[in-house]
Amino acid sequence: MAVWSASSFAAVTVFFQLVLPRVSQAQTFSFPFRKPETCGHNQYFDISALSCVPCGANQRQDAQGTSCVCLPGFQTISNNGGADIICKKCPEDRKGVTKDGWNCISCPGSLTAEGKCHCPTGHILVERDVAGTLLSQATCKLCDENEDSFTVANALGNRCVRCEPTFINTSRSCACLKPNILTGGLCFSNTGNFLPHMISAARYGELVYANLTSCQALGNMCVMNMNSYDSVTFDACRLFQLVFEHTAGLRTVHSVSFWRQNLPWLFYGDQLGLAPQILSTTPLPTNFSFKGQNQNTKMKFVAASYDVRGNFLKWQTLEGGVLQLCPDTETRLNAAYSFGTTYLQSCVIPLSKLLTDFPTPVFYDLYLEYTDEHQQQYIWAVPVLNLNLQHNKMFVNQDSDSGKWLLTRRIFLVDALSGRENDLGSRPRLIRIATQISLSIRLVPNTKNGNIYPPLITIGYSDIDVKDPNSQFVKISFSVKYEMNQGEAHTQTDIALGVLGGLAVLSSLLKTAGWKRRIGSPMIDLQTVMKFLVYYAGDLANVFVVITVGTGLYWLIFFKAQKSVSVLLPMPAQEERFVTYVGCAFALKALQFLHKLISQITIDIFFIDWERPKGKVLKAVEGEGGVRSATVPVSIWRTYFVANEWNEIQTVRKINPLFQVLTVLFLLEVVGFKNLALMDSSSSLSRNPSSYIAPYSHILRYAVSAALWLVVGLIQIMFFAVFYERFIEDKIRQFVDLCCMSNISVFLLSHKCFGYYIHGRSVHGHADTNMEEMNMNLKREAENLCSQRGLVPNTECQTFQIAISSQMRQHYDRIHETLTRKNGPARLLSSSASTFEQNVKAYHTMNKFLGSFIDHVHKEVDYLIKDKLLLERILGMEFIEPMEKSIFYNDEGYSFSSVLYYGNEATLLIYELLFFCVVDLACQNFILAAFLTYLQQEIFRFIRNIIGQKNLASKTLVDQRFLI
Repeated sequence: MAVWSASSFAAVTVFFQLVLPRVSQAQTFSFPFRKPETCGHNQYFDISALSCVPCGANQRQDAQGTSCVCLPGFQTISNNGGADIICKKCPEDRKGVTKDGWNCISCPGSLTAEGKCHCPTGHILVERDVAGTLLSQATCKLCDENEDSFTVANALGNRCVRCEPTFINTSRSCACLKPNILTGGLCFSNTGNFLPHMISAARYGELVYANLTSCQALGNMCVMNMNSYDSVTFDACRLFQLVFEHTAGLRTVHSVSFWRQNLPWLFYGDQLGLAPQILSTTPLPTNFSFKGQNQNTKMKFVAASYDVRGNFLKWQTLEGGVLQLCPDTETRLNAAYSFGTTYLQSCVIPLSKLLTDFPTPVFYDLYLEYTDEHQQQYIWAVPVLNLNLQHNKMFVNQDSDSGKWLLTRRIFLVDALSGRENDLGSRPRLIRIATQISLSIRLVPNTKNGNIYPPLITIGYSDIDVKDPNSQFVKISFSVKYEMNQGEAHTQTDIALGVLGGLAVLSSLLKTAGWKRRIGSPMIDLQTVMKFLVYYAGDLANVFVVITVGTGLYWLIFFKAQKSVSVLLPMPAQEERFVTYVGCAFALKALQFLHKLISQITIDIFFIDWERPKGKVLKAVEGEGGVRSATVPVSIWRTYFVANEWNEIQTVRKINPLFQVLTVLFLLEVVGFKNLALMDSSSSLSRNPSSYIAPYSHILRYAVSAALWLVVGLIQIMFFAVFYERFIEDKIRQFVDLCCMSNISVFLLSHKCFGYYIHGRSVHGHADTNMEEMNMNLKREAENLCSQRGLVPNTECQTFQIAISSQMRQHYDRIHETLTRKNGPARLLSSSASTFEQNVKAYHTMNKFLGSFIDHVHKEVDYLIKDKLLLERILGMEFIEPMEKSIFYNDEGYSFSSVLYYGNEATLLIYELLFFCVVDLACQNFILAAFLTYLQQEIFRFIRNIIGQKNLASKTLVDQRFLI
C-alpha cells in the first residue's frame, strides 16, 4: 500500500480547501423520497436531483415525465433540458407548432391535442422544402399507393415509405384485403397453414439526448472507470471533475454540497478525514426495535437505476436480490435486509450466465428509505467504499485508516460493455464483476432507541479475462454485518480481569502458604514458585471462566431479549479476544486438572487393622519337626475388602458423565437451543428450513453451550445431594460405615505433614465374626446399647483432617521405606523369603505404630483433637503449625473426598465444559465436541483407575489382583 508523503498531504489539503466544498458537522444527506408518478402535471422528475421540479411558464410535463415541454400553441425558443425552457405563444395566423416544436406554422386543416398540424390517414405532413426552409403553410401530401410506387405514410406521418413486402406480395397493394390475414403489422395469405400466435413484430425507436442524460452518461463512464482520479490522465473522471469545478456557480441539490444541479452525485469530496465525518457524525433520524408494538426490523433500501446512456430507468427496492448475484429463494435473499441479522452469501457462478444476464451494465444510486415523525417518507444517501478506486494511482480505500478513504455514490454489478473491442455485438475480451459486496451497519454509541449511523457499502471488483465462458467460473460474495463500538465492553472486561486476577493472586498466595505449612517446609524455593504458578493457573482459569461465561450471557440476554436496539453482537474479528480468553481458560484449567490427577495418584495411604487374635493354635515348625503354640492369625480379607471399596470410589462422581453429554447434546441439537446462537434477532428455538439461517456467533455459541452444561451439571449435583445420596446410595458415607463394620481405619497423607483419618475402629471390639453375631452387633448399635463410633468417647465424628508433626512423619517414613522397598506386592512372589518376611514385618510394624499412635501410646508423637476455626475452613489452611503434637481437626464434611474425583467435581465440571466449548469453537460441531468430551472423560477415568490402583497396592501391601 502506497503512503503519501508529508508534502503531498500538505499540497492536496491546500488544493481541497481552495477548490472543493467542505462538509459541515451538521451536513445531512437526507431528502424526501419522490417517484416520477408522484409529480404533478406541471412538474417533471429531475433524474439528477431525484425530485419533482416545477415546469416554467407555459410549460407542462413531457410524455416520459423527466422533462418539460411547451404547452400546445407555444413554440420553443430555447431548451437546455429540464425546466430550462423558454416558450413563446404562436401568432393567430400561425397557430400550429412544427413537429420539432421550434417554429410556428399555418396548418392546412385541424390541430392535434398537442397543437401540431393534423393530416388525414395516408397523408404525410410537409413543413419544410427540400432545402430545409420552413414553409409558410404546412401541406398534407397523399402517398402514392399505386403499383408503380407502393408507398404509405410512416408511423410518424412525416415521410412516405414503401409498403411492407408481405402486403405487396399478397395483395399487390398497400392494404391487406380479405381474405388475407393482418397480424403483427404483416400481411399473410389465407392458406390454412398460418398460425397467427407464432408471429411477433418488432418496434424501433430513436433516442434523443438532453443535457441531463449526457451528464448521467458521463458519470456512468467515470463509475465504470472505478471513480479513479489521476491529475495526469484526462479520462471520464477527470472530465467530470473539470465540469464539476466549472459549475461552482450552479445551485446545489438538496443542500448537499457535493451534488450540483444537472450533475449526478458521484463523490463525497476528497478532503482528508472526510469519510469518518460522513460515517460517524449524524445518525439516521429513524430507529429500529426487535420486539414490541413499535417493532421495526426491516431496512428499506431503494435504488435509482440508470442505463449506460444515462437514462433514468426506475426506482426499485433492493429486495429480490437486486445486488445479490448468487441465486436463491426470495425469502433468503430478502433476509439480508432484516435488521440485526448478519448475512453471508457466497457462490460460484458460470461466466456465461453473467454475460447472458448482464449484456449492458445497470447503475444504481443507493438510498435507505425511512419515515419521519410526521409519517413523511425520506431517503438517506448510502455512501460507497470502492476498494478499486485509485487516487493519483494509490488504492486509498484499501488503507486501514478511514481518514484516507474517498467515498463515492454510484455502483454497478457487471460491466461486459467496456471490454468489447471494435464491435459492440462481439464477445467482450474482459468483464468486470462486483465479486465482493458488503453492507456495514453501525450502531450509535450509548443509544437506547436503535439509532444507527449511515450504512456503508463496501464493494470490490475483479477483472476476468474472457477465454471460454462456459468453463470459467467466478466466486461471488455478499454480506451484511453489524458493528458497534466495543471500547466500553473491552474496558469493563479489562477491569473485571484486573480485579478478579488480583483476587486470584491473593487466593494462590494463601493456597501456597497453606501448602508450605502442610509440607512442613518454611523455605521458599523453586518448588514453592512452581506450586504457586500451578495454583494461580487454576484460579486464573476460574477468572477467565467467570468473565467469558458472564460476557457470553450478557450478549445472549441483552441482544436477544432487547426491544429497542441498544447492543449489537461483536463481529467475528472482535470475537478473537473472547476466543483467546476461552483458550487460556482451557489451557490453565487443564494444567490444574492434571496437577490434581497427579496428586491423587501419589497419595500415601494405609489401612489400620484393629482386629486382635482370638486365642492360640498349635502350629508346625519347619525344620524342627515339632509343633508349638501360636496366636490365631487375623484374617486379611477385611483389609482386602475395604481396599477394594476404596479402589472403586476413586472415580465416583456427583454427576453421570454420559448423561451430562447426551442431555446437553439433546438440548442443543434436538430441542434447538443452538438456534439461540445464530446472529439474528430471533429468540425462537425452531427455524423454518426454507428461511435464511444466519451464521453462528462464537460468543453466543459458547454462552448457550456453557449455560446448558452448567445448568445440567448443577441439576445433577442437586439431585445427587438431595435425593440420590439420601434415599438410594451414598458411597462416601457407606465407605465410612464399612470401615467401622470391618474394624479398619484409613490413614491418608495427601501432603508430607497433612492428610485425613477415617476412624473405623469397631465399637464391638472385633469384626471377624459370624453372621449371627454381626447382626446382633448391628441391632445393639441401632438400639444405642453400645458406645458411639467416634474417636473421642461419646462422639459420632469418625473423619478428621490431620496435621502431623515432623517427628511423626519421620517415624512414618522409616517404616514406609521398608514397606515399599520392592516397589509393591506384585514383586513379592518372585522375591526371596527373607524379603517377603521383611515386608510382612514392616506391614505389621506400620499397623502397630499407627494403631498405637491413635491410642496415644507414644507421648513423643502424640496428638490433640480440636475444631477448625471458621476462617481456617474458609481459607482452607491451618493457622497452627504442629510442632510437638499432631493435630486432628474434626471433619464432619468428609473432606477426605478431596483425594477422589468426588471431592473435585467443580474442577472436573469446568474442565469438561471448557473442553467441550473449545472443540466446538474450533470445529463448529456440537456432536463432535460431545463425542470427544466423553472420550477424554473415559480415557482420564481409565488412567486414574489404573495408576491409582497401582499406588494403592504399593502403599498398602494389598495384592493388586484383589482390586477388582
